[in-house]
Amino acid sequence: MRLLFAAALSAMLFAPVAAVTARPLVLAVGGEPEGGFDPITGWGSYGTPLFQSTLLRRAPDLSLVGDLATDWTLSPDRTRWTVTLRDDARFSDGTPVTPEDVAFTYNTARDAGGLVDMAGFEEARVSGPHEVQLDLSAPRISFTSRLATLGIVPAEGYGPGYARAPVGSGPFQLVEWREGAQLVVEPNPYWHGGEIGFDRVSFVFGSEEAGLALARTGQADLVAVPASQADSAPQGMTPLNVETVDNRGLMFPMRPDTGQTTDTGAPIGNDVTADRAIRVAINQAVDRDALVTLALAGHGRPATGPADGLPWDNPQGGIPGADPEGARATLEAAGWRDADGDGLREKDGLSAAFDVVYPAGDSTRQALALGVAQQLRDIGLHVTPNGRSWDEIRALMHAQVVVMGWGAHDPSEVMNLYHGSGAGAGYFNPGFYSNPTVDAHLEAAERAPDFEASLPDWQAAEWDGTTGFGAKGDAAWAWLVNLEHAYWASDCLDTGARQIHPHGHGFPITHDLPDWRWTCEE
Repeated sequence: MRLLFAAALSAMLFAPVAAVTARPLVLAVGGEPEGGFDPITGWGSYGTPLFQSTLLRRAPDLSLVGDLATDWTLSPDRTRWTVTLRDDARFSDGTPVTPEDVAFTYNTARDAGGLVDMAGFEEARVSGPHEVQLDLSAPRISFTSRLATLGIVPAEGYGPGYARAPVGSGPFQLVEWREGAQLVVEPNPYWHGGEIGFDRVSFVFGSEEAGLALARTGQADLVAVPASQADSAPQGMTPLNVETVDNRGLMFPMRPDTGQTTDTGAPIGNDVTADRAIRVAINQAVDRDALVTLALAGHGRPATGPADGLPWDNPQGGIPGADPEGARATLEAAGWRDADGDGLREKDGLSAAFDVVYPAGDSTRQALALGVAQQLRDIGLHVTPNGRSWDEIRALMHAQVVVMGWGAHDPSEVMNLYHGSGAGAGYFNPGFYSNPTVDAHLEAAERAPDFEASLPDWQAAEWDGTTGFGAKGDAAWAWLVNLEHAYWASDCLDTGARQIHPHGHGFPITHDLPDWRWTCEE
């Protein structure tokens, strides 16, 4: 059956779509968006919009450079961005990109009901023949990230069918999309960014096994592979392992169980994890290096925060290395003791036992839950791994520890995870974490006059020497690992400089696809 499926994909892949004059590029990297390719509904927020241009873009070192914008300034009161646009940008249908298109995109995203994080954005308006102003209700320096992720759509051509037939000013235009099978794109002839080295790029969708089969038969040039296969590239291909901030960690319920529920009836609170000593001890005891080996086959690195290695990360907030003796001491000092010698600690009649919930179809999160359970038993905590559907997790996540994953080139993710205003709202802060000092640091970061000036407060929110959301402070999470994104790449394909990858939605590997080149003669 697997070979038949791969053969069917191969037949679809090489069916004629358009006349080409050069070898096409074939990618099997997953990430097909269920909702299509509409930036207004979030397409491109974790990688590249592919079909659309953005005002700014992140270089491989994550610095911000212009894309559609040639100049961008923030007003002295930090509530207005004035953006000057290049005058040679065109959509793939040949029409010019205008300030009206930019204003339409931002205002439409604002009105779309939170599908894109437009918190604090008030209005975009045209202020000149090549200029647009973006007004905020209050200073929010992290809004800079929206300038680099929100793809611009045409005001005249945007409508209900846009997601499946996108028109944009990005490097590629859509030729064909067979949902669940393949996406075929070709260069946008009007793109302002220079020459692209491929006349056609095909994205093949399907199972991991089908992608591996295409690579092994020479029918794919770059394939996303599971960690267990990362070092076993077939002849003609080379392993490509990309560092990421695509993290996984344990989200803790922060409140005790008082019988409170959400508006939908979901229970809130967990008496065990509401105790800071439990959370700190878990952070101390977990052997993250062992989890990288166990769950990621060595293809990853330990995680101690939500943004390890990014400019707004504070390495001082984490607890490096495993210290089970320190964890035992933390628990003993807080009154969690194994009085009867059965290996399970208790305090005031409460057993130190809880579930760790993970999405049942995710083998990596399952392995992490199993590994954590085994490690924590050694310090007297009894953890039960519990695989559930996402629908079930939504009803459990305010009262149960959950293996969650995040990771973005955007500090507003830290705000969403840890600011008290978001306590209990969605997947970001289901544990109801809140700390007024942390809130103050996060708010000060958003009020900074520029991004560089905001960094000390982002870092202080994690740990300011006294408190913070990190493991040395409130230990609101126990971050475990950062994945590597593993691929097999053709020996003849040069993928150039690469960013540290964000969370794996979309196609983060293709961020600099226009710069890729063949290196072998046909």
